[in-house]
Amino acid sequence: MTRLQVDGVPVELPAGASLLDAVRAAGTDLPALCHDDRLRPAGSCRTCLVRADGRTVAACVTPATADLTVDTADEGLRNLRRDAVALIASALPPHALADSAHSELAETCRALGIPADTAAGGSTRGRDESHPYVHLDRDLCIACGRCVRMCSDVQGTFALTLTGRGADTVVAPGTGGPWAESDCVSCGGCVDTCPTGAITQPGPGQGLTSRQTPADRVRTTCGYCGVGCTLDVVVREDRVAAVLPAGDGPVNRGHACVKGRFAYGYLGSAERLTEPLLRENGVLRPASWAEAVDRIADGLRAAVRDGGPDAVAAISSARATNEENYLVQKFLRTVIGTNNVDNCSRLCHAPSAAGLTASFGRAGGTDPFDDVETADCLLVVGANPVEAHPVVGARLLQRALSGASLIVADPRTVGLARHADLHLRPRPGTNVALFHGLAHVLVDEGMTDRGFLRERATGLDELNDLLAGYPPGRVAEITGVPADDIRKAARLYGRAERPAVLYGLGVTEHLHGTDGVRTLANLPILRGAVGGTGRGFGISPLRGQNNVQGASDMGALPDLLPGYGRVTDPEARARAEAVWGRPVPERPGMRIPEMFAAARDGRLRALWVIGEDVCATDPDSRRVAEALDACPLVVVNELFLSETARHADVVLPVASWLEKDGTFVNFDRRFQRVRQAVNPPGTARSDFEVVHAVADALGADLGCPTPAAALAECGRVTPLFAGLSHERIDREGAVPWPCPAPDQPGERTLYGTEFATPGGRAHLSAAPYLPPGEEPDQDYPLVLVTGRRWAHYNSGSMTRRGGNLLLDAHDRLDLHPEDAARYGLRDGTPVTVESRHGQARLIARIGTELAPGQVFCAFHFPASGVNSLTSEHADTVTSCPEYKVTAVRLRPASSHDSSAPRSAVGDENDR
Repeated sequence: MTRLQVDGVPVELPAGASLLDAVRAAGTDLPALCHDDRLRPAGSCRTCLVRADGRTVAACVTPATADLTVDTADEGLRNLRRDAVALIASALPPHALADSAHSELAETCRALGIPADTAAGGSTRGRDESHPYVHLDRDLCIACGRCVRMCSDVQGTFALTLTGRGADTVVAPGTGGPWAESDCVSCGGCVDTCPTGAITQPGPGQGLTSRQTPADRVRTTCGYCGVGCTLDVVVREDRVAAVLPAGDGPVNRGHACVKGRFAYGYLGSAERLTEPLLRENGVLRPASWAEAVDRIADGLRAAVRDGGPDAVAAISSARATNEENYLVQKFLRTVIGTNNVDNCSRLCHAPSAAGLTASFGRAGGTDPFDDVETADCLLVVGANPVEAHPVVGARLLQRALSGASLIVADPRTVGLARHADLHLRPRPGTNVALFHGLAHVLVDEGMTDRGFLRERATGLDELNDLLAGYPPGRVAEITGVPADDIRKAARLYGRAERPAVLYGLGVTEHLHGTDGVRTLANLPILRGAVGGTGRGFGISPLRGQNNVQGASDMGALPDLLPGYGRVTDPEARARAEAVWGRPVPERPGMRIPEMFAAARDGRLRALWVIGEDVCATDPDSRRVAEALDACPLVVVNELFLSETARHADVVLPVASWLEKDGTFVNFDRRFQRVRQAVNPPGTARSDFEVVHAVADALGADLGCPTPAAALAECGRVTPLFAGLSHERIDREGAVPWPCPAPDQPGERTLYGTEFATPGGRAHLSAAPYLPPGEEPDQDYPLVLVTGRRWAHYNSGSMTRRGGNLLLDAHDRLDLHPEDAARYGLRDGTPVTVESRHGQARLIARIGTELAPGQVFCAFHFPASGVNSLTSEHADTVTSCPEYKVTAVRLRPASSHDSSAPRSAVGDENDR
């Protein structure tokens, strides 16, 4: 620690602190118009002048050294600071300091007694209001560079620059032209850091930034991806005025992305469901809640009477809170008497849960994401976090720019791949072979931790036998990755002191996705870089939806109870039965694909779909629609009249994440609070209230009258969450699981003493490489990969009902110029994509991000028909669909194609 004095006040600071930190620690406020704590100091505005041992210095760029005497209160210093601020303000137009201005500069001038008429400059440089979320008033720009540094140092997009000379210097998009056509990804960081109001957010949130603390705000957790950003929602008259990233957010640290920060326009959409709908004579009509709940209760009774409890099933939601998921699975198990409950992790990260459990014992990442800051080698596999998890992507990029080596394994050259030391481009479906090739080099060149393998792992002999058949040369033939690159990647990872592995759906959504997770997990085991050894970060899955981790944690799975106790385990059932007071079925229930098959066969007679648009997001969507039409009772909880809701018998209007209370679990196992900011529209209710209403109509008492009570009860069912409560999370901000007792901290790093497997050792996997379910042939010569893009989220129902649609108006098919030439396609022209299962119509986008023979599209515009292309091939262990490998062919689109897109907004929803 460093000790010094500021204005006679003793101050103690950690090493590396600045004099500005010291002044603030002493309770003094200084203007610092070029400074933001998240950025490297610049010292350009000279507004934070102090005297240090008699020298006049800029506090923001001067290190705090031991025994220094700092003076801020001298009248001469005050005048210097005041003059510096006044000089800056004098070049600005009058509206810069008007009474309505609440910028950092305006507030500083008021604090220093600088009159508003000091701002007497002209208005000549104009405005740029082309962007839906970011407006630029060039006349207010003081060229401090904070926005440019925010874009580079925090976001990592490098979209902004300073142009012009001298007094004419102004911020501008680096690509030139309007802001809306630039590389800006709309994170809002420039809005937050701008000290003058030159860059603002239009609309009711104008003038509000995350550097302020509005009194009318509600702290919550983002309901989009699984990063778990902490947000402050500013509320005015029961409407969201702005959503601001919390500066003390444990994961996002004052940062956000376009979705979490700006994509809340759907809340006020005229298309929101506000009252229940019942199907009558083939048409959905408005109904009361009493009528809707009675119809559901009657239908459930009839289904059980005619087919037994297993004739009922529910698809719970990764979009719902933990407490709602807990209540849904409890309802199915104790009221209906079936384990037929599943959630959308089946479609994305079920292989993560199965693979990580088999390797280490628990269904979550091994280490907290914060520890990536100490990693010296990043291996990012099958993920594009720059677009799908922007806050994580930005932090990973900054770590790489700070010196960590970066290896990206992905078929596409996108996001982090552009900054990688090494980019491996395996053919889709060949992950297992690639991971074995890397492991082969680790073993062959002695880069393993023999002591760790001897004391804390099993399966090495079997793996060594297998790896003998995967030398880099053979792996290169399978994967298309050059043998030298395989060796280079293995050496970067193998020689690092603290390597980290992060992966996404490019690993899991395959026919052999669980094998992919397990063989990737072999790498940190071989290196001894897992289990609290201090020699690495371990491995972490990047979860796609906000609560996909929590939905599974809460037991919304057909074979697992809350906390991952198996329904076949008498001890786990007994714990649940003791709390619930009802027997728990011992036979595992149906997975989502099995539910649809049972509906088509007439065995499933009631299906409750909560917050998932299965007709838009599940594979082979035509067959999904057939299943819904065959099922006598389909109930859908939704925000909008989705395609799935159009097949429903009862549609219930429900609350979004900004309209209810509870908790989410993010991708690195942190429980965080979700708090209601505004009321849901009309008579819409939370999923929690809906499940209670149906249970009451069936004469059952679920207990758990509040979300807080539900989480507390869950802690009694499983030791994994016994120490969790809303009160504790409110107090601590975020608590990771396992958390076995209220007086014990949650385990940030898992397996510090032993792994949670039988025997306490990590298990190496010797699964052989097997080909994907589909491969290109003469009839379908291309491989289609699906994924996400930065402006939209899943089926796009929320992001397409707001300004994001202006940023990305339609879905595109990315393809290589060679393939475009082969099919006679030009950039921007409609193209029809055909597979053995269906067809879709997209817009061609030609580029070199993909290798020849591969094409890519997102699934944010279901009207395009993308998920009619995908097959029913699924992971052999978990039934996760093989979204990443579909054989397709192309042709120029015609007006007669059946998959011609509907409106850009459409009717689909995916909460």
